Amino acid sequence: MLNDTQLRAWRPIDMAPCKRDIVATDPASGAKVVRIKAGTPIPVRKLADSDGLYAVISEAGTVSFRFDYRLDGKRETLTVGRYQPGTPSRPADELAALEYGATVSLKDARVLRDRASRQVEAGESPSKAKANRRAATADADTFGAWVARYFEFKADPKSGEEQLADSTLALRRSVYRRILEAPLGALAMDAIKPQQLAALLDEAKATRGPGPAVHARELVLLVYRYAIGKGVPVINPAESIQRKTIATFKARERNLTRHEIKTFIDALQRTPTMPTLRMALKFMLLTMVRKGEFIDATWGEIDWDRATWTIPASRMKAGRTHLVPLSEQALDILTTLKTCFPSSKYLHPGRYDSDIPISNATLNRVIDATVKLMNEDRPDGEEPFDTFSVHDLRRTASTRLNEAMFPEALIEACLAHQKKDQVAAAYNHAKHVGPRRALMQGWANMLDCWVRGESAKVVIQATKAAIDVAALSDGDTDL
Repeated sequence: MLNDTQLRAWRPIDMAPCKRDIVATDPASGAKVVRIKAGTPIPVRKLADSDGLYAVISEAGTVSFRFDYRLDGKRETLTVGRYQPGTPSRPADELAALEYGATVSLKDARVLRDRASRQVEAGESPSKAKANRRAATADADTFGAWVARYFEFKADPKSGEEQLADSTLALRRSVYRRILEAPLGALAMDAIKPQQLAALLDEAKATRGPGPAVHARELVLLVYRYAIGKGVPVINPAESIQRKTIATFKARERNLTRHEIKTFIDALQRTPTMPTLRMALKFMLLTMVRKGEFIDATWGEIDWDRATWTIPASRMKAGRTHLVPLSEQALDILTTLKTCFPSSKYLHPGRYDSDIPISNATLNRVIDATVKLMNEDRPDGEEPFDTFSVHDLRRTASTRLNEAMFPEALIEACLAHQKKDQVAAAYNHAKHVGPRRALMQGWANMLDCWVRGESAKVVIQATKAAIDVAALSDGDTDL
């Protein structure tokens, strides 16, 4: 058996005579040839202990303990640990939790050998189990693993204000899956360097555009900040890459004037598209909702008796249920959509499959086609009609209603905007359905006036009066 004195004095140059001739087969002739004769000094690379345990020394002088065993008729080798002179033996409780491969004393190596023997007797390969644990530990430290933890945290309602809207999470998951997962997902957090990330973002910008590249950089930045907040000692590679070196974006402030509303609605009637898509755009202008809130809307959310549309919290940006009072004009459009799509659960299903809603890009494509048609008809020298997005319809409603001096809090409630002031937000949870219904009907009437080419001043005055009456008779308000 081995002892510590032998191990401490062992060197790679130690020699011992070969006990017998070492014979090999000549590959050319097939004849048996003596390669090393008995008595020839050879380096001592292996010292046996007992029960399959032995020590091996490398040319650099590193000593490790190994254990040979057979499982299912196959020979396997487990590296029990490394030997370092002076390493003290561990107490039993600490040794019980020790993984194979650590620096150990000779006494501890024998205890680990006994543990490995028991695993073999139970039919388990200690060598493969060690490799699997090492791989699992390595995977847990990868960028991909931390991305998964980040998404889990941001999707958890228990995260409070840190929870993200489903739409934001979906966008970030898409960015990770399409841009970051393949090149970075399997890398350790400390293996991703700023230069590597910058090159990846440059490639994404060149092939996909500046928007996806900026979002990719943002996700890397946030995942590393999350990991660092959890105590991971790592440098954030995205901190060294300024967003403006990828692209800068000017915030859009596009809203339609009342004259542009008429021009667009008139041209929309001539746009070669499905009539129901024309109605969908009008419906969104009438209800002031976000694109995703309309696209995924189902008939189960419509209350025909109360003339309301209740959007569940899971589909709202602020994570709160939103009730939309429906004007007469909005109800007329819904009636037509229900007649056109009687078998679908969605207000407007996809063109070829009634079991799915329209795509995220459909309504913007209709707007683009309409704007293109308008500009083709413009006289030479006249300024082209500036394009806009579906979201700009919300901005249009907000701007025109504020311009008409309607109560800002009421407009914000119709838009489902959450107040930054948490105290004000708490008091704004009151539904005020009556005043909001009056405002929504007034907004629909204002649009009708403008589409006819008329002033909406009389309608605005009547709507303000209706709001005052509704405020005094609103069952949600205790005055």
